[in-house]
Amino acid sequence: MKRIHGIVSGKVQGVGFRYFTMQEAIEHNLKGWVRNRSDGTVEFEAEGKEASLKSFTAKVKKGSRTSKVDNVVTYEIEPKKTETRFRKRKTK
Repeated sequence: MKRIHGIVSGKVQGVGFRYFTMQEAIEHNLKGWVRNRSDGTVEFEAEGKEASLKSFTAKVKKGSRTSKVDNVVTYEIEPKKTETRFRKRKTK
């Protein structure tokens, strides 16, 4: 199991991007969270199998039909192993 932290910039707020990210994470059997940030970016942490994380990240980089992703920065962090699902969190 691996865990990644990511920041997504572009037109990613007010266009259903958190919901899109959550649906992709669930489809890829990942645990973690996603939230808007006050600077207009979207932040997420996702945990699961490496292949699932790679596929999920590729989908996030492509974005939804209504979003426009300019950049996605991710890095690996320590797995938590305590989460049971993927969820939306409050804005930071």
